[in-house]
Amino acid sequence: MTVFYCAKCATRLTPELQRLPAVPDISVHDKDRDKKTRLAPSTVPQGHYAIDTEPWGGPFEPAGSKPRRPVDDRALMMSAEQSNWVSVGPRNSAIVHPDDVPGLTMVNTAHWGCCGPQGTGGRNMSCICGTLIATLAADCLGPHELHLDPIRVYTWEG
Repeated sequence: MTVFYCAKCATRLTPELQRLPAVPDISVHDKDRDKKTRLAPSTVPQGHYAIDTEPWGGPFEPAGSKPRRPVDDRALMMSAEQSNWVSVGPRNSAIVHPDDVPGLTMVNTAHWGCCGPQGTGGRNMSCICGTLIATLAADCLGPHELHLDPIRVYTWEG
């Protein structure tokens, strides 16, 4: 079991979580969405986490010769002028269920869709000490997941 902590102030962020062997496949199709919030089911079930080995979230840059991440249901909604851009966000972020990290505060709403944060603007959630440590994607048109920044959090495994 693993617990995540803020690297700046050592605040405990999560309860004990069990690691999944891989990031689960998800569905963002209408039939699977919550009828009230329109959110897709969380990528990771509550009480668990998975490590995303690929770059994810902001910042983005033009793809050029960089390999593109495979297009799947976890792809973030990008504007038309950014359709050929790729993430250069952190690799090896821990994806957790948003409800497993209740003490975070939303601080950046610049990249907001019609129903919530898109996750395209980089870290948008802060610890109680004010450090930006996570990115929440929770708009009705994309995945529903919380990525903990691998540089700004640390783990204890018991």
